[in-house]
Formats: sequence, C-alpha cells, structure tokens
Amino acid sequence: MPGQPRADNRPPYARIASHYRDLISSGELSPGDLLPSIRAMADEWNVSTATADRAMKLLREERRVQGIPGVGTEVMAQPISLTSGSERHDRSSKTQSSWGVGEKSSGHTAGIVPAPDDVADALAIAPGDDVIRRSRVYRDTHGIVSHSTSWIPAEFAQVLPELARSERLKGGLSLDLIAEATGRQVDHRVDEETARIATKEDLELLELDAETVAAILVLTARFLDADGQLLEYGVDLGAPGRTRRTTSVVLR
Repeated sequence: MPGQPRADNRPPYARIASHYRDLISSGELSPGDLLPSIRAMADEWNVSTATADRAMKLLREERRVQGIPGVGTEVMAQPISLTSGSERHDRSSKTQSSWGVGEKSSGHTAGIVPAPDDVADALAIAPGDDVIRRSRVYRDTHGIVSHSTSWIPAEFAQVLPELARSERLKGGLSLDLIAEATGRQVDHRVDEETARIATKEDLELLELDAETVAAILVLTARFLDADGQLLEYGVDLGAPGRTRRTTSVVLR
C-alpha cells in the first residue's frame, strides 16, 4: 500500500487523503495533473470505493483537487502554506523530523539572554531574568516560511548545555531532548494566532525590505508538562502572503 506511515492509526480515508496531500504539497503532483480514478485508488489501497471517494471528498473540501465531469479529479493550484511550531512538534513526534514537505531550516542561533516582557509573562518569570533563546528560519521552494524562536527556561541549560549553542540540535527538537534528559514531557499545549502589521524588527527577521508594509501572522505555542509547568514558549513570524491551513479528522 503506497505511503502508509508506520503505526498510523488514522482511518483509511484519512491516510489516503494525507498521501495525496503530501504529493501535492511537495510538487510531485502539479496543478492540472489527474489523480487515479476512484476504482483504481480503491484497488491500489485495498479499500472500498466509498472509502476512496471519502478521501477525495476531503481533498475537494480543502480545495486541493476538483472534479471535472468526463475527465477525472484534477489537482488545483495551491496557496503558499504557513506551518506553525505546533505542527512541527507534532511532525517530530511522528517522523523524528520537524520539517514540512520541501522545508529546510537555516540560521540557527542560540544563547542565554534577558527575557523580554512578553516572554517573561509567558514563562512566569521576571522581565530581564535569564532565558534560553533559540532561533532559526524555515524556508521552502517559495522562500521564507517563517522565522521561529523558542524561548526555554534557563534551568534546562544546566542539563542540556547544547540548548544555548548556536547550532542545529541533534537527536530531535528541544522538547524531545528535554523529555529524554529530565522525563518532563509535553502534556498539553496552548496555541494562539494574531495578525499584525510587520514591525521593523519583523521585516529584518523575515529578510524583507525595511520599507515593506505587510500583514503577518504571529503564531505562539505554550508547551506545558503534566504539572502545568512551561517547557517552552514558541513564537513563529509567518512570512507575508502565506496561507494558514489546518485539517482535522472528526471521529464519529
């Protein structure tokens, strides 16, 4: 069966939709390309035609494909997507890689710095207290996806000094390393999205001209352990023109 992830407990129609969603996102399927017929897809995945049709219905609802009478199911032109730190964390737990399809990261910097007011508020510390700051830029074939910063309590630098080094982490995301070293794992997460006009600092981080006037999405995520203690506060600045899209499987 093509593209079936290991230990994937999603319903078959969701796995099929995910397979073709990835092919579209990666560019392996281009706008105008035709997907297999429902019968061919059902045979290929060893499912009923109703299941294959449900997968295609999901992709149609997401505006990734469209049905053309007498022709078939065609891939549509896609908006340029924006992924969040929360999605990268979810991906890492499943695939051991935080990158989305076609993504890479660069410009990794880190250090222990005084906490800005908003970060201090998120971490429940005093402004100016020490905090670990890790930043990187995510890019895909369209350019910069986002500038991403992880703010981590300074105490973790004692057991994981690499968190404060300006280099890509080995062995997973910072949250993976914290869980392995301390046993403190993410139990729940609080996500927020805010739109704003890009500030001068935002434009610099996103490598845009200082005279640019653009709206951006700011995506934040607070990762907490079972005791409600913050493990990391993530802030993503989405590049202008990106589209934020999420897909959820509703179980009945």
